Amino acid sequence: MDIRFFLRGLVIGFSIAAPVGPIGVLCIRRTLAQGLPFGLVSGLGAATADALYGCIAGFGLTVISNTLIHHQEWLRLLGGIFLCYLGIRTFVVHPVKEEISSGGGGLLGAFASTLFLTLTNPMTILFFAAIFAGLGVGSAGDKYASGATLVLGVFIGSALWWLALSGGVGFLRKNFSPSRLQWVNRISGAIITAFGLTALFSAAVLIKRLSLY
Repeated sequence: MDIRFFLRGLVIGFSIAAPVGPIGVLCIRRTLAQGLPFGLVSGLGAATADALYGCIAGFGLTVISNTLIHHQEWLRLLGGIFLCYLGIRTFVVHPVKEEISSGGGGLLGAFASTLFLTLTNPMTILFFAAIFAGLGVGSAGDKYASGATLVLGVFIGSALWWLALSGGVGFLRKNFSPSRLQWVNRISGAIITAFGLTALFSAAVLIKRLSLY
């Protein structure tokens, strides 16, 4: 393992995950309402998607990457619809009832939902492709090992961010009463819904633009 590529991957993964978008808002809300495991597992779903896109971009899986990018408007449409659903559900759900009902497959559902949402942004492939090309990895022979090391670093770096975020929010969770959590749900739901509507708008613009050709 080349430690240089691993460290670069750590920085890249952390940098990708750090900007607070719909996934960040979702993880914060889940940590406050349901506990640290739900926030952390949600973040790991996003980290897994980043690692998958890194593999596709770095190891020359052009058929998959071209297909995803070619159909990005429909992926954005699906992601936007799902974000709107999550946003509305978050806005109306009662935090106490949700915490009581969050058992069984709840953690798996939290992981799968953020994995799906992150995968609806195929432009991440282009980001990773530019990084791999710039670093000269993943093109042939033993360079695949460097690519795998970089992707591993990306996953761990992203996971470290989600651990830090969920841990920090989880530490403050005891200060939130049910009434405060209700307001967290409403604010988070409104923000997530806004992200969903933005994704739907961008998908509509892409579909309209493509229909003109």
